[in-house]
Amino acid sequence: MNWQSSVERTVTGLGYDLVDTERSARGLLRVFIDRRANDPQGEFITVEDCEKVTRQLQHVLEVEGCAYERLEVSSPGLDRPLKKPADYARFSGQVIELTLKLPFQGRRKYQGVLSAQDSGDGWRVVFNDGKGDQALDFTLDEVREARLVPVVDFKGRRFAAAPVAAADDVPQADAEVGGRKQ
Repeated sequence: MNWQSSVERTVTGLGYDLVDTERSARGLLRVFIDRRANDPQGEFITVEDCEKVTRQLQHVLEVEGCAYERLEVSSPGLDRPLKKPADYARFSGQVIELTLKLPFQGRRKYQGVLSAQDSGDGWRVVFNDGKGDQALDFTLDEVREARLVPVVDFKGRRFAAAPVAAADDVPQADAEVGGRKQ
């Protein structure tokens, strides 16, 4: 049995999604886990979740005879990669950063809102390139990498990148740099 199927079976058996795995030449095995959509225990992976999966994987990999030097289990981070069709479906309506394998109209990178195509045959990202809203339809075979754009949540308020205020809108205050007022 190969190590990848052992890891996937164990992670999903514990009730988590397997986002990705990495194996380095120096024996490091990295496993990225996430909560399933609508998990009643919350939205984010905790240290306790990582410990639970680590302990179980250590036992399974030993029994299966999978060689590794170090095992790291962690969350995929705020800029979670989208790998499988289920990831795209789960995060439809979210802002993503998309990198294509081949350029389309001289461009590989796009950032915008992800949605399913009306035809159901692929995906669409709607972005604003300064000329108004544009849409790019794509299939997963055309994608080199796709990631969520991080959204920071402060006490229930979600913020993406803050808009830049005009100079007239910024209140004047003394700036303190290195303990000295400027």
